Amino acid sequence: MTRQQAVEAIIEKRRKMVNSAIEEDLPIDEPRRLYEASRYLLEAGGKRLRPTITLLAAEALADVAVGSEEFRAFPAADRSPVDIMAAAVSIEIIQSFTLIHDDIMDDDDMRRGVPAVHREYDLSTAILAGDTLYSKAFENMLDTGAPAERSVRALSELATTCTEICEGQSLDIQFEQRPAITPDEYLGMVELKTAVLYAAAASIPAVLLGHDEAVEPLHSYGLDIGRAFQIQDDLLDLTTPTEKLGKQRGSDLVEGKQTIITVHARDQGVDIESLVDTNSVEAVTEAEIDDAVAELERAGSIEYARSTARELVDSGKSHLDVLPENESHELLNNIADYLIEREY
Repeated sequence: MTRQQAVEAIIEKRRKMVNSAIEEDLPIDEPRRLYEASRYLLEAGGKRLRPTITLLAAEALADVAVGSEEFRAFPAADRSPVDIMAAAVSIEIIQSFTLIHDDIMDDDDMRRGVPAVHREYDLSTAILAGDTLYSKAFENMLDTGAPAERSVRALSELATTCTEICEGQSLDIQFEQRPAITPDEYLGMVELKTAVLYAAAASIPAVLLGHDEAVEPLHSYGLDIGRAFQIQDDLLDLTTPTEKLGKQRGSDLVEGKQTIITVHARDQGVDIESLVDTNSVEAVTEAEIDDAVAELERAGSIEYARSTARELVDSGKSHLDVLPENESHELLNNIADYLIEREY
């Protein structure tokens, strides 16, 4: 078994645990159509990377291992049990909420290999489904059983994270209207749009379990690996076949999205707008994307993105020194590497 396969097995184990918890914590209720739409993307797939990081951080801090799929409560610093799985589900629910609204704003047809929620249902239902998930995430975070002070801190972190995600999405939209941005502007945008949820996933267990010394280091770990994750997503958009990616390959390029790849390429004199026909994602052929990728490779932009992601992952792993030396600590290191080695 390769290292990547070993990491995927670990993710799969926790993915099944999270899926079971989602069934329990987010039941289909009335009005049925609303809750079916809310659960639609959660049931369509997803690796559950963020809640896996939440569980692993709790395991590392409590110096325990998950014993069974029913295991939810982790001992806090004062040895009182805290239901970290409730927090993990909360994080995944927020992720699903952002995907629903992103697809509406981008008018995307597909997500995780199935029609987007606003395509499968309708626009109004999709908006309400996203809003419902947003509310349910806060309800779930209140169900960890942590002392009131810790619960309030965790809720505050989640609320700040959601605000920052919206700020990042707004910047992403603004950047599409600008001819050029700097690498620092790009990294600042993806920190807000993507990385802050990884930071919350990693640090909230420390808040809930009363390990104050680990909150900031774990938050920094999440920010670094979250930015690296987004860079890898930018790379995969260009290099992964459509059927494996779950959406049209090269869509970021066609839609004029600013990525660290295009930012670097412009600095090297590449005319990004001439690489593909930007009038329609569907009209772009695989051959056109291949030619565009070849041009970006000649400019050194693909390698620049990969090396930047690697630097961020190495930086993120350096923040884990605050954790006890145990298996879960090592798994958090491995997850960080996996985020930039995955193929979809």
